[in-house]
Amino acid sequence: MTLQGELFSAAPLSIDTLLFEKSAYNSGFTCVAGIDEAGRGPLAGPVTAAAVILPVGLLLPGVDDSKKLSPDKREKLFDTIMAQALSVGVGSIDPAVIDQINILQATRCAMLAAVKQLIPQPDYLLIDGISTIESTIAQKTIKKGDSLSLSIAAASIIAKVTRDRLMIEMDSKYPGYGFSGHKGYGSASHMDAIKRLGPSPIHRLTFRGVKEYVDCTSS
Repeated sequence: MTLQGELFSAAPLSIDTLLFEKSAYNSGFTCVAGIDEAGRGPLAGPVTAAAVILPVGLLLPGVDDSKKLSPDKREKLFDTIMAQALSVGVGSIDPAVIDQINILQATRCAMLAAVKQLIPQPDYLLIDGISTIESTIAQKTIKKGDSLSLSIAAASIIAKVTRDRLMIEMDSKYPGYGFSGHKGYGSASHMDAIKRLGPSPIHRLTFRGVKEYVDCTSS
C-alpha cells in the first residue's frame, strides 16, 4: 500500500511524522486532528488535553513529543503552533472530577472537550495512547503517537504548556507546595510538602501519596 497521493506528491512531505496524516487524507478524510494530554500522573492539578488541526502538509520543524523538549523550546513552539494551526481546542478536568470518575475517564473527557472546541469539526482523530473517546468521529489510537504524528506532537505541546502555566498560577494561590517547580508531580519536595501541610484544594485525594494525608487537610 502506498501512502503517497495527490495531496502528498511532493518529496518533502514524505517524512515519518506525517505518515498517519497522509494515510487519513488519502483515504478520503478531509480534516484531521491530533489529540494528546498532559497531567495524567501528577498528584495535583487538572488533566489537560489539546486537539490540533494543522493545514494539510504543513511542516513544523522542532515539533516533537513535549516531554523531549525544554520549557523554553515548548513555549516558542506553542506560539508557532497557535499561529499556524487551523484550529486548537483545549479541555481540562479538575481534580475533584478526577477523584470521582478516575484518571482514565477524566483524560478521555478532557480529550472530548478539546475536540468539541475545534472549528471546523474534524472528521478523523489521531489520539495518543490506546484509548478512544466517546465520539462518532472516526479515530485511530497510536502508541507513542506524540513521537510519530506531527498533529499529536503539536497537541502534546499545547496541552503541556497550557497545564504548566496553570500550575505556575496555582503556586501563588497555594504557596508552600512548590507547584511552579514540579507542576504537581510527586517529587521529593512535593511529597514532603503534602506531609507537612496536608493536601491542598487542587490535590487528587484518591491518588497514592495524597490519600494517606487527607485527614491533615486544613479546615
